[in-house]
Amino acid sequence: MLNKTGRRIGWLLLWLGIVPEMAAQAVSAEQNYASNSPGVAMVQTVFSATVYVNKVVMNERRFEQLVDSVKRLDSSGEMLSAPAKLDLVVKALYNNPTRYFSATTEYYRQKHRIYASGTGFFVTGDGFLVTNCHIIDRDSQFVRRKFIQSTFQEVTEANIRSLENSWQMTLTDEQRMQLANAYSVIYSQVSSMIIFDLKREIYAQFRVDEDGKVVTRRMPAAVIIKGQPMPGKDVAILKVDSVQQMPTLGLTRDSLVRIGEPVLVYGYPEPVTSNTYLARETSVEPSLTAGVVSAIKKSIGGWPVIQMDAVITHGSSGSPVCNNRGQVIGLATFGSIDQTASNLASGFNFSIPSFMIRQYLDSVEVQPAMSDATRSFNRGLDYFFRGFYNKALRRFEVVKKLNEHYPELGYYLQESRKRIDAGQDKEAMNRKTMFRMLALLLVAGGVVVFYRWKSKK
Repeated sequence: MLNKTGRRIGWLLLWLGIVPEMAAQAVSAEQNYASNSPGVAMVQTVFSATVYVNKVVMNERRFEQLVDSVKRLDSSGEMLSAPAKLDLVVKALYNNPTRYFSATTEYYRQKHRIYASGTGFFVTGDGFLVTNCHIIDRDSQFVRRKFIQSTFQEVTEANIRSLENSWQMTLTDEQRMQLANAYSVIYSQVSSMIIFDLKREIYAQFRVDEDGKVVTRRMPAAVIIKGQPMPGKDVAILKVDSVQQMPTLGLTRDSLVRIGEPVLVYGYPEPVTSNTYLARETSVEPSLTAGVVSAIKKSIGGWPVIQMDAVITHGSSGSPVCNNRGQVIGLATFGSIDQTASNLASGFNFSIPSFMIRQYLDSVEVQPAMSDATRSFNRGLDYFFRGFYNKALRRFEVVKKLNEHYPELGYYLQESRKRIDAGQDKEAMNRKTMFRMLALLLVAGGVVVFYRWKSKK
């Protein structure tokens, strides 16, 4: 009986346009993205150094012999595909690099900058940000390989063009990347390198609203605490200074998630951020992928990790993994290698559970909390997606006073006003309906009174 009464009161409140405050509940993926994406940032680590390295030359005669040997396979009737040809060349270069390349006594001296990027998200309004340790703490082998790749980029491009001309074909972006990576490994084997004056800088790139348009802001970030890259606890806490009322994401208080629970991942996958067909200004807009919790596994370190089938790849590391209530349940960290193809296996990915993020925050006495701006923005979104545009507008105006640069704020202010002007606000519509019904009841009551009075005469 009480439940029925409660439901009736709830419907009456909604009909009158009075929307009660509610606890966290499941919302659509669209609303989830609108709520959480403003607090997601791209984390970029920049290594700069002066590089001294031997010049490497290719033995043109032997390389042409290798290419000719692959060509002869076609004439013998095997008719290999382009990927198969490329695989043969790469394997030959890998297996015997000194046959095809040699270092000279001449040195390059160049200043270089290399970049490693991933994802992070704000957990406090004053700029504390969570990401993976391996994004900011690259090992020396990675740094060396990247500097070699950068130094020999022109030589590598020339070699790839030579290969394309010889085979009269155009390699795909994936094939070119595979070959470029192979060359960088080969150069590291046959050439010595001295890296001098190595420096590291860390930046957070995030969206801000400027006059109703979303633009990118890039600010330095300091390391507050970090764990160790996998198989260690791959968590890092960064701090961006001179910010207030930043968009934030809330961490779940659940100890662990349920298998089969839906998940949403917000991040900056490298295939998207490096896509040359996309405008640069959209690169800082997070991509959303969805899936479910597939299993709860244990790492070799003895702590749990969440397996999921949501797609992540290079650049997605550090992404917040959220439930359908918008709460962060994990930190996207690593994938699985397909042993047959030697690349990432899609759909078998892992995240570090949120309670481990809390452990790192607790150790430096940082209390994760939603900023006031985010609370008002999320409440405004709740009203907006249910059609109560007047109430939404009032919340968004509060956000503007707290942080006028809140991402997407200009859009929701404009859209709320537009829908109010179009007469689409449910609160106003409900009140109009109520007044019409009251007027109808008054008229009906008057008619009844009139006929009763007339019948008594």
